[in-house]
Amino acid sequence: MIDGVQVTHVTWEALPYEVERPAFEEKTSFVPMMAIILLATGVLLVLMKLKLFRLWSVWYFLSVWFCLTVALAVVFGERLALIVGGLAAAGKVLWRQIVLHNVTELLIYGGLASVFVPFLNVWSVSILLILISVYDAIAVWRTKHMVMMAEAQAKMKLFAGLFLPYGKKKAVLGGGDIGFPLFFSGVMLKQFGWMEALVVSVIVTGALFLLLMKSEKNRYYPAMPFLSAGCFLGLLVVWLL
Repeated sequence: MIDGVQVTHVTWEALPYEVERPAFEEKTSFVPMMAIILLATGVLLVLMKLKLFRLWSVWYFLSVWFCLTVALAVVFGERLALIVGGLAAAGKVLWRQIVLHNVTELLIYGGLASVFVPFLNVWSVSILLILISVYDAIAVWRTKHMVMMAEAQAKMKLFAGLFLPYGKKKAVLGGGDIGFPLFFSGVMLKQFGWMEALVVSVIVTGALFLLLMKSEKNRYYPAMPFLSAGCFLGLLVVWLL
């Protein structure tokens, strides 16, 4: 149901450059996605432990270039998006300027959403958020390997996420903390409509604001449990309206 109209079939626009979306089933898509996340985290952890920073820089550049190209192709077309995306990715890696970093990060997660949202539904994205929240809490509060990776990336200024100055504080918001709530809002847009997606986005933003205001300096917090709670609260509000 989208804006009061019953939709029986949705055809998604093809990704640029004939890139194929993974053939995941909506109901179980959280399983392979979680496996990919754990595998990628494991590889990154090894790179940070072995101080293979150049290899991380190459991986980072190629990932940013791909995501930016997918996101920008909607506006600029495939050829120009390839050039602009490549230049922005190169500037992000070589220049390491905070404004460029944050702007490109926002575009990156839009590109990722266009790839992953089509094979997610409310059920699968909710299970994914729960799994990610549990993992995030363990990785920050127990094993602390997420803290180690975040500090190493921040030191290199090649961080997958946002640098957020607010008041006299500075926060680092991981890429997953942006991407997964965006996936949830995208699913809400797909299954309900733009107003419902906006409600969720506003409530999640409020949850992030409260976390930032309550957080203490020089302490690390797993953001996903708080952001997931915001997503589920938004979903409850949508169901009650």
